[in-house]
Amino acid sequence: MKVLMLNGSPHEHGCTDTALREVASALEKEGVESEILWVGKGPVRDCTACGACRKLGGRCVFDDQVNEALEKAAAADGFVFGSPVYYAHPSGAALSFLDRLFYAAGPDVFRLKPGAAVVSARRGGTTASLDALNKYFTISQMPVVSAQYWNMVHGNSPDEVRQDLEGMQIMRTLGRNMAWLLRCIEAGKAAGVPLPEREPAQRTNFIR
Repeated sequence: MKVLMLNGSPHEHGCTDTALREVASALEKEGVESEILWVGKGPVRDCTACGACRKLGGRCVFDDQVNEALEKAAAADGFVFGSPVYYAHPSGAALSFLDRLFYAAGPDVFRLKPGAAVVSARRGGTTASLDALNKYFTISQMPVVSAQYWNMVHGNSPDEVRQDLEGMQIMRTLGRNMAWLLRCIEAGKAAGVPLPEREPAQRTNFIR
């Protein structure tokens, strides 16, 4: 089993990475492999809704790390998306990255795979940022993994984040809960539990 993580911060080894690595440590202790993919410092193109990904077999026309993530996502069993809080929302790079990732992937890559969001802030804006990230999961039929509190850490540097003892505990709990749910899904498959019935999609437009 493997969990793919996204570090949506421009700082490769900053506060968001510190939180994700605590989750990864807990996963490792539970026998679950993980990988952290960093969005980098450069600009991330927005999705232009061009539809080219449908013709390219689930690849984005902008050939960057999003396509690398798409390849890794297909083989992953679970996901953790992390972002710093900027103006009470996830980083623009994280949102642009995830918009293209989910749009290009289509409905099958993420369906029924557990996902969790992690945010890092100096002080405020965490719950609004978590809400934005969790919507990627709930539109994709993904079980959302939680901990004993909202998945957030506080601090202005990695050292300060490590001093957030409650936040670090939340990250460890999140890792253990993710591992447990992955094992439950694996056990269900082994026992022959069928996947939920999938109805044909219905789309209703509110302006006619």
